[in-house]
Amino acid sequence: METASCPILHTIRFRGGATTTRAASSAKLYSDIHGKLLRGNSIIPPPSYKFGRKFDNRLQFGRFICNASTANTTQQKIAILVEVEGVLMDVYRLCNRQAFNVAFRKLGLDCANWTEPVYLDLVRKSAGDEERMLILFFNRIGWPTSVATSEKGTFMKNVLREKKNALDDLVISNAFSLRPGAEAFIDDACDKGIPVIILTAYCTSGEKVARLIAEKLGTDRMSKTKIVGDDEVKQSFYGQLVFGKGVSSSLDEKLAKEVSRAASAERQRIAEEVASILKLKVELNTTSSESLQNIVAALRAGAEYAELPVNNCVLIAGSQSGVAAAERISMPCVVLRSSSTSRAEFPSAIAVMDGFGGADLTISRLVRKLMS
Repeated sequence: METASCPILHTIRFRGGATTTRAASSAKLYSDIHGKLLRGNSIIPPPSYKFGRKFDNRLQFGRFICNASTANTTQQKIAILVEVEGVLMDVYRLCNRQAFNVAFRKLGLDCANWTEPVYLDLVRKSAGDEERMLILFFNRIGWPTSVATSEKGTFMKNVLREKKNALDDLVISNAFSLRPGAEAFIDDACDKGIPVIILTAYCTSGEKVARLIAEKLGTDRMSKTKIVGDDEVKQSFYGQLVFGKGVSSSLDEKLAKEVSRAASAERQRIAEEVASILKLKVELNTTSSESLQNIVAALRAGAEYAELPVNNCVLIAGSQSGVAAAERISMPCVVLRSSSTSRAEFPSAIAVMDGFGGADLTISRLVRKLMS
């Protein structure tokens, strides 16, 4: 039995009234779209996936189940999605604090010099919101006398602008390197044929900084991985559906409308995520609803580029927001602790480790975790 295998089918769960009828119709629609897109320049992959016993040899859309055509699926394909901040490099510990101090000096703020304990305390209390960090700090020590109350917003923008410039310079320099073992981990994954996706789309320090960090992997490793930034998310099939940008111009208008209707349930689910974000924010002290949606979109786009459903992908996360987004879409997640998450708890993660290699994160250990 031939089944539709477009990754978007694995990411969109149909809910509502006549679930079976809608899902069956949508599955046929996507199968038709799949064939048409393959003749164009689409990123939607060919029907080549095999699912392990964990997926019970089925493709499941809500309550509608398509039995897989073969039972010979003893080995599950996986892909690895890697965050930049906190995973490839502990930006908060190595660069961000120093960049703030450079900005303070450049603006003549001799009273401001963040030691590591002060900086980490501000990060935890502000959930990493840098403008909030400045407010907390200057409320504590007093605002510069030259800054009127009405000018505080402009003052903070100036600080953050200088801090960003300083951060770019620090990252470009050879003074700071990747986390020990990161390169060997990626090499091992590539050698075993496991797709590696580097996520630069939602880096707190900005995509430019994230890409500069990723480039420290070297040209050869970069050629074996896929970078997923803001543009890649927008160009992904999922991104076009969710953010309302339409689908490939190669599709006729009728198909585009049908795809939008097929995605309406996913839009509703995202709305439910937004509705529950306040509770999530209290529990994890992490991110805004808009930011969470963007991270979810980046994770789904990463799975799409890896040509696997989200359940077959694992996120290597260094941020609370990444963990929260992975939990929302049931993507397995392994946390690598960094200076900004050293005291946080991650009950939804399948593992929490201190670094790469040795007794910590390796490809073999990751595979065993996923299969257990």
